[in-house]
Amino acid sequence: MQSNYLYMKYAIIKRVLDFFFSIVFLIILMPFFIIIALLIIIDDGFPIMYRQTRVGKNGNFFKILKFRTMKKNADALSKITIGDKDPRITKIGYVLRKYKIDELPQLWNILKGEMSFIGPRPEVPEYVALYNTKQRDVLKVRPGLSDYASLDYINENEILSKYSTPEEAYINIVMPQKLQLSLKYIHDMSLKTDFNITIKTIAKIIKNN
Repeated sequence: MQSNYLYMKYAIIKRVLDFFFSIVFLIILMPFFIIIALLIIIDDGFPIMYRQTRVGKNGNFFKILKFRTMKKNADALSKITIGDKDPRITKIGYVLRKYKIDELPQLWNILKGEMSFIGPRPEVPEYVALYNTKQRDVLKVRPGLSDYASLDYINENEILSKYSTPEEAYINIVMPQKLQLSLKYIHDMSLKTDFNITIKTIAKIIKNN
């Protein structure tokens, strides 16, 4: 982490860039959003959006937005998605998840200042309650769409599908490793780091699909 002055300068520039690009992308992608909304309605009806409580900066709760990719009330069974063939995922949901399109509504979360383009992925309160003191340092920064952990675990669902008890594997194995990577990101935070993660994230999504 930089000195306080450099960090404040970085944080201000980052917020300005987040605000500007979230508006630009929301405007450009609006026709695309309308098409996706219609496909979701045709495939599985309403609602179009999925809202879930996540923990943001300083432990504040917010509602993360996604295009709905699972059947109604599917998360009542589990908050973990297992593999590409989870029976709770809708037909259009498979496509949206494959290309990470379901995450695009989080541009609204970024515009509101609840998230950033780059930062640790926000977690649900139930799992945050399990963090130790050091791991809770990830809550000192604004959560984002991608960071080191997101890059290493871009195929997290497939990884979890290999375990007989996916939720236990997530809590005891995957989540601690992701938090360690997110803490590394916080240590390395800079505009250069954010730019590199952005490029690598786009490259990985293209490569995986």
